[in-house]
Amino acid sequence: MKNSIELQAADFAEDRYSRLRLIPWWEQERLSKATIMVVGAGAIGNELIKNLALLGIGRILIFDIDKIENTNLTRSVLYRACDIGRGKAEVAAARAMEMNPDVKAKAFTANIIDDVGLGVFRRMDFVLGGLDNREARLAINQSCYKVGKTWIDGAIEALSGFARVFVPGQGACYECTMTETDWMLINKRKSCALLTHEQAAEGKIPTTPTSSAVIAGIQVQEMLKLLHKDRNLPTLAGKGYVFNGLTHDSYVVEYQRKEDCMSHDTYETIVEKDWSVRTISFRQILEEVRSELGNEAVIELDRDIASFAHCTCGMQKPLYFPVHKLKGDMLICPRCGKQMIFESFHSVTGEENFLSKTPYEIGIPLLHIIGARVGMESIYFEFTGDTMEVFEGLEEIPV
Repeated sequence: MKNSIELQAADFAEDRYSRLRLIPWWEQERLSKATIMVVGAGAIGNELIKNLALLGIGRILIFDIDKIENTNLTRSVLYRACDIGRGKAEVAAARAMEMNPDVKAKAFTANIIDDVGLGVFRRMDFVLGGLDNREARLAINQSCYKVGKTWIDGAIEALSGFARVFVPGQGACYECTMTETDWMLINKRKSCALLTHEQAAEGKIPTTPTSSAVIAGIQVQEMLKLLHKDRNLPTLAGKGYVFNGLTHDSYVVEYQRKEDCMSHDTYETIVEKDWSVRTISFRQILEEVRSELGNEAVIELDRDIASFAHCTCGMQKPLYFPVHKLKGDMLICPRCGKQMIFESFHSVTGEENFLSKTPYEIGIPLLHIIGARVGMESIYFEFTGDTMEVFEGLEEIPV
């Protein structure tokens, strides 16, 4: 009889997620199977990661290139004084798994603008942004729309902030919301690759842990509703939630979709290839592409690659480096010290003298997607052979 009573009591024992399951539409299995990308592990990113870990999200990919500083300790729940000097993504991933052993988190010290393949975005359920600059937001927006993934943006300043949800095909995207001032600031940032310390400091924004908690909470709640989209829950798709922390007023704004927006470009047909950007050459890629599409096919890249730099003194040097990542000192002539000019390309026709190079050697990231064009028809190929390397340590690889 005693054993019988104990078994009955065990039947009523609560597990880690019991209180969450009390929500009528909640399905914990969806969360445990989800793969979420978090871009930025600062004030907002810490709150996003904390919430995802507490909720039992199965896999969290964390991207940040910065190291922890003393100032982060007043705004970041995951960091400690002993972490100063360590990578933000590394520490955040470790703390997420400490909080919940059901969670697998992986850190990437990578620039979201250049160093993350579209195939990584393609395998996400959602992308959550905790960013402090427009250029990175625009890059995420374009990547998500190319592969049809929803991303949820968050931003804070002092006691206030906003959260916005961008769903491909439903309302406005991030680029649709951009003003002339936004574009001016992006172009200014792009025109000067080497910012001074004072210039960099100008971009620092006053933030508090309270405002980041509010905004990140809204972002994750929107993600949860979208993860249960068959429950017909209301969401902020194409809209923004604006919070005024001084008065505690809040309101929702609906953004106007621009039909001619360049970010709405999507990759209709993506073919998975057992290629790796590290090992396959452009010559081999062209051979395979042309065997499928015909001898007129050319490779199209989604970025400009600097090929050679030339100087008026006659000096020439090879670059083979993404234009966006060029630094000023890379274009100083080693012979006369003058500024060099460079040539660039974004397509490969088969006539080039670098066909023996691999995509990785010219700055194409792991698990990326490239295009092939014949006339006006395009098809896209994914370097699926990089999947294991990218998702190593996350146990189950998302598909």
